[in-house]
Amino acid sequence: MHSYEVFVAGAAEPGTRWVYWPRMGRLLREPYEVLALKARLERGEDLPYGEDVIAGRVARSTPEQGLRALAAARAAQPGWARVPLADRLELAHGVYRAVVEHADELTGLLVAEGHPVRLARWELASVRCGFGPDSVADFARRLVEPEQAVGGRRLRLVRKADGVVCLSPPRNAPTSNSFYGVMALAAGNTLVVNAPPTAPLGISFVYRELVQPLLERLGAPPGTLNLISTQTRPAIRQWLDSPDCDDLVYFGPSEQGLKVERECVSAGKKPVLELSGNDAVVVWDDAETDLAARALCERFYGSGQICMTPKHAIVHPAVADRLVKELAELVADLRPGPPEDPRTLLSPVVKRAEFSEFLAEALAAGAELVAGGEFVDVDDRPSDAGPFIRPTVLRVPGLALADRLRAVREETFFPLLCLVVPDPPSGAEPAEGDLLGEVIAFLNGNRYGLRNSLWAQDGQVIDRFCAEVTNGGMLKVNDSHIGGVPVLPYNGGTGATGGIFGEANQPAVRTTHLQSLSIATAVRPRASVFDHDAASRPSA
Repeated sequence: MHSYEVFVAGAAEPGTRWVYWPRMGRLLREPYEVLALKARLERGEDLPYGEDVIAGRVARSTPEQGLRALAAARAAQPGWARVPLADRLELAHGVYRAVVEHADELTGLLVAEGHPVRLARWELASVRCGFGPDSVADFARRLVEPEQAVGGRRLRLVRKADGVVCLSPPRNAPTSNSFYGVMALAAGNTLVVNAPPTAPLGISFVYRELVQPLLERLGAPPGTLNLISTQTRPAIRQWLDSPDCDDLVYFGPSEQGLKVERECVSAGKKPVLELSGNDAVVVWDDAETDLAARALCERFYGSGQICMTPKHAIVHPAVADRLVKELAELVADLRPGPPEDPRTLLSPVVKRAEFSEFLAEALAAGAELVAGGEFVDVDDRPSDAGPFIRPTVLRVPGLALADRLRAVREETFFPLLCLVVPDPPSGAEPAEGDLLGEVIAFLNGNRYGLRNSLWAQDGQVIDRFCAEVTNGGMLKVNDSHIGGVPVLPYNGGTGATGGIFGEANQPAVRTTHLQSLSIATAVRPRASVFDHDAASRPSA
């Protein structure tokens, strides 16, 4: 069984108590028995149990340990930043190799935390994209620009580490998103990670079993990495109040995250936000509708409880009927089940009441139910108390109606996909340019801004989409909506997704600051460094 204590200043130490993590597959089948066992173990009772029931345990940290973690990170940072960049990049390369080597164990931990096997494999594939050779090479280029020689001066732009980065991963996908901190480490920062007690096991494994041994081999000072586990809000409050926190990386809902942003600015911290998403997929009249339908099925990974799955689509009226038919056939094959079953894609849904509310509102306003909508148990049997919801697809007539529906305009953290079909252009000559303009305006009117994607073949449509869609940290064309891509940032966005500083989040950029260097040792004659007119003249 995996067992992890609090980790501060290079040493493991006891916490206040243990948090035990049951395997989700057993919890779904025997909820009362498993939860009772978990509660008794966490009260300190010495009870027998098997690893087929309990996957591991993580120690809860104290506020005092949190303060010492911050102090240790501050003390270690100058020494870690002095480690040559080439050596620090080996941390990223090492993590890539470790994720490949430990793929089965990582998948098992994600499954234990409730992620279906298919979802877990996608998460790890995305991590490998972020740490592959091409991505790490791009990371290095962003930190140090090539040097230029102008008028005898050596000129260079470099990025310097901000200092101590504090990372608060999300509750829905904590393990995969916690890898964000590794690139912050490679950039020269030290790190404090809070493994949320609601899902602490995978994060603890990643940082204790994979990252810390690599740091030790690289000669990182004790305190370069610190791992605590406490409730999110007290941890953030401690970070905001501490002079030993420079950057605060927060994953969570937009309402709370935008409040954290304001508090960070007030406290003099840099906020890096990964908040809610409301992604759109545009399917144009010349789209490969069979592939577009597969991309739209990515909505249902983890029952849609992932920020970057597509939440709604805008479908050209000329292909709407064909796409609806193809999508309905694919959705019919999606089933709930225990997470260890490789056929399972759906997860238990947390916001069941909100799903019912949004669905009823949309249907009452004129949306058409294409598929799904029922609550079911782990065996896909209808049940009002079932923790699963069959994948639900709605057809919404017109952009005007869509703009009024919360099921379209708000993040929906449940398996509901709205297919918005704009009214066809009027007149003898279809005004396709006008329709595309309306669609782009609809996308840019989204208050969230994680990513948007397009399925089309017409080069002019693609060019216009890429040029005029300003909403979002990522645009994808004729590609998997959720798939990782080497080099490009995987997270980040605009609006309520990333706050006022929101953009595509490259961790090496967001947790560093740009510094310009001018070295004039070779300027001759030496006194000419004070000839300010000479510096303004073009170089030969």
